[in-house]
Amino acid sequence: MALASKSETTRTAIIEHALGVASHDGLEALTLGTLADSMKMSKSGVFSRVGSRETLQLAVLDRYRQRFEAQVLLPSRLVTPGLPRLCRLFDMSLLQVESGHSAGCFYISCAAEYDDRPGAVRHALTDSVGAWRDAFEQGAREAVALRHLAGDTDPGQLVFEIYALLLAAQHDMRLLERSGSSARARTGFERLLARCGHRAQDGGADHA
Repeated sequence: MALASKSETTRTAIIEHALGVASHDGLEALTLGTLADSMKMSKSGVFSRVGSRETLQLAVLDRYRQRFEAQVLLPSRLVTPGLPRLCRLFDMSLLQVESGHSAGCFYISCAAEYDDRPGAVRHALTDSVGAWRDAFEQGAREAVALRHLAGDTDPGQLVFEIYALLLAAQHDMRLLERSGSSARARTGFERLLARCGHRAQDGGADHA
């Protein structure tokens, strides 16, 4: 039992370390050999705990998904449905871009690696991003149903534009190293809400 516990602890440490490496260098940069070297382990020792390179990549994505759900999705579910929930989800998503890992939001940074690459890793990534987008769309639909946004608001179009703001923010912050990107993203978000009929003075729907 103690041996199993130690093995699981080691596996967790390997995955955490691999997530840090992938955040800097990308999922495709992960190899069992380089990971073993950086952790001062044997390659066979790493393999015995995480399996193949693809299994390791999937474990890294799963670890980030757990973190993302705890830091982004769960906090949004804890606030009032409708516009407050949609706003909280945007705020927490933008925080991932601003500070999550060194590469910002790991989902966005992985997209360039897997946008045209088939396989299990792409499937896991698209599944996670899809769940994120679904949470935004559910929030938008609730906001329309609760009359926090205009009845003719297209939730799918609104979510497309919200996601575009997050992509642009990460691009400007990480690639172009431009200051003020978060403020621009927030301004863009407020303009989207205003276009959809939200007014700051509307009761119960303020963006805190």
